[in-house]
Amino acid sequence: MSQTVQLTVPMPAKLAKLRFPKALDDRLHHLLDEQGRKGRLTTAERKEAEGLAQMASTLSILKLGAQVKARKA
Repeated sequence: MSQTVQLTVPMPAKLAKLRFPKALDDRLHHLLDEQGRKGRLTTAERKEAEGLAQMASTLSILKLGAQVKARKA
């Protein structure tokens, strides 16, 4: 049986201004460029790229939540 759970998490407005650090963004782009040039990454590089991409996605979701909250206020 499938159930839906809804959670309400407080979102500080300051999250809307949070940025992915430039050095991490540069590293992710470097790894993606390497994958494009070589066609693949080493196992360590792939894990690093996946981790950075997950962090960037999580940050985007947090920022969006904060922006929505700020618009409702």
